[in-house]
Amino acid sequence: MAQVLVTGGAGFIGGHLVDALVARGDRVHVVDSLVPQVHPTRPDYLNPKATYHFADIADRGTLAKVLPGTEVVFHLAAAVGTAQSMYQVDHFVRTNTLGTATLLQSIIDQKVRLRRFVVASSNTIYGEGRYVCSKCGPIAPDLRPDSQLLQHDWEVRCPTCGATARPAPTEETKTIQPSTVYAQTKLSQEQLTLMLGRAYDLPSVSCRFFNTYGPRQGLSNPYTGLTAIFLAQIRHGHAPIVYEDGLQTRDFVSVHDIVAGLLLAMERPQAVGQAVNLASGKASTVREVARVLMELEGRELPLDQPNKFRPGDVRHCTADLTRSRQLLGYEPKVNLRDGLAELHAWSREHAAEDHVKAAHQELEARGILKG
Repeated sequence: MAQVLVTGGAGFIGGHLVDALVARGDRVHVVDSLVPQVHPTRPDYLNPKATYHFADIADRGTLAKVLPGTEVVFHLAAAVGTAQSMYQVDHFVRTNTLGTATLLQSIIDQKVRLRRFVVASSNTIYGEGRYVCSKCGPIAPDLRPDSQLLQHDWEVRCPTCGATARPAPTEETKTIQPSTVYAQTKLSQEQLTLMLGRAYDLPSVSCRFFNTYGPRQGLSNPYTGLTAIFLAQIRHGHAPIVYEDGLQTRDFVSVHDIVAGLLLAMERPQAVGQAVNLASGKASTVREVARVLMELEGRELPLDQPNKFRPGDVRHCTADLTRSRQLLGYEPKVNLRDGLAELHAWSREHAAEDHVKAAHQELEARGILKG
């Protein structure tokens, strides 16, 4: 049994983590600001055996109350939304970077002796994933230029010979190339945590989440995960909006596998000081996800493909799980179809408002959607 602080513990991933910690017998405190975009109303799944503090993570007074006696911190609190971050720069930097700095400063000032600090990082810090050129070998390319994308030429080209490159699993040692404000702030959260962890003997681990989905995902938030966005559109009989050609791939991972990985990061000493991928290790196209969700909903809809793109989006990114298997003993267990079926079943009892068209128009108005 441990005293555990979960920041962002009223959120999608945080709520599942809190339940798992309570089930272990841990004493859990949660700090969460209940942002209206994420939580239009107070979540109905808050665990009655946890203690909740509804405050901003940068509220030093709250941190002064919850940190004494804390043995483990899971820092999940963050503003999320890659596209939205490009026009809410100060909000994302203040919430993610400064919020993390304030939490770490409070731990240092209060001389809290932690046995683990686990921070939620993101696969977005990689930029494009790893690729292989048949002529030149492994490559870590920059983002595709707008000049290429405006011609609807979507695939990644080898920077040396210009040939189409084949996606490959992305390991933690790949060059970091954040391409959005959100990605840059997630990188800063990770780097601050690992750097100060070494300096102050705070055993720290960074978990790089890939595209997480599952029950409790915000179905009415147009800046949440792709699976929930598609589900809201399909539920209302609206064709899912697919950028580019829909053949871009992502690594979709169940929230249950993410929570299992976080618990391992809390316990396994081999991972201290390291960043590890938490993912499924499998590539799925955006079209495939839309097709499965339509099958589950019992609807046949055309895809809305405006042949537009968002600068900063990557073409392919799938996780290499070698390090997380070696250091954590991590092994994902939920396959995509079963996981989407669980999300769909849960969604039948929850409201799903479709605000995607309005978000699409907002991106266009701000010049963040091109084509």
